[in-house]
Amino acid sequence: MAKTIITCAITGAIHTPTMSKNLPYTFEQITEQAIAAAEAGASILHLHARDPENGKPSIDPDHFMEFLPQIRREIDAIINISTGGSLTAGIEERVAPALRASPEMCSLNMGSVNFSIHPLADRIKEYRFDWEEAYIRGSEGNIFRNTFSDIAEVARIMGPHDVKYEHECYDVGHLYNLKFCVDRGIFKAPVFLQFVMGILGGIAPEIDNLVFMKRTADRLFGDDYQWSVLGAGNAQMKLAAVGAQLGGHVRVGLEDSLFISKGVLAESNAQQVTKVKRILEEQGNEIASPDEARAMLGLKGADRVAF
Repeated sequence: MAKTIITCAITGAIHTPTMSKNLPYTFEQITEQAIAAAEAGASILHLHARDPENGKPSIDPDHFMEFLPQIRREIDAIINISTGGSLTAGIEERVAPALRASPEMCSLNMGSVNFSIHPLADRIKEYRFDWEEAYIRGSEGNIFRNTFSDIAEVARIMGPHDVKYEHECYDVGHLYNLKFCVDRGIFKAPVFLQFVMGILGGIAPEIDNLVFMKRTADRLFGDDYQWSVLGAGNAQMKLAAVGAQLGGHVRVGLEDSLFISKGVLAESNAQQVTKVKRILEEQGNEIASPDEARAMLGLKGADRVAF
């Protein structure tokens, strides 16, 4: 069995500061938690930025550059920058941080989806910041737009930067979207898939669905792909354990779940990485180092980034 890559998604653009005091949003907090997650065993760090004054998700490239250089100086993990950090911004804005940083990897959503967290609003009685309630409730009306033209535009803009995409697939149709793009020459195999499971609007985080996603990917891409799975919320560890048994890689982090166990908030991203690493090793998986992950995914190397 090939070694298993652990990705850690440090802060994301979903959860808000009221939901957990441990969600990092200042530049210092993102830096510290990213470094700690890498030291705990994560080979890939999936990064978003936030406004350090109030924790609001940010796609300002200057915000990213406040923490990217220090993270790179401290650890050798692969940096993966999101191109999906806003549900309402256009493609040029969303891709601007990756364009500025020219990372080894960046995420790319492979289809439009209803992306909502609005039920969480009714669980919160008091908010830390004024923007949070409207942000959460407003997601009920959001379509996370990722049309074929949007996808092609990201590929065009980032083409000269030789990045490897984390192709985020929120449902089985997104696998077919990617296959179409590969057939058209927009992306080259082998591809790296991220099965995103458990988002309201996407595929449910059930084992049968995970197996179906993998079987579909096998049929579409043969041996020309690698894959990872993330389970949102309480599905995080369960899907990681099963996914690794099926030969996949795994993603954890406070972007995907704020909890370490039922009803218990995670103290940090590193705590989640430590737990999933222990689970995987106990079931016989070996964990890939950053350099092993680079070789497995065919990355350009950290010496070719722009931060």
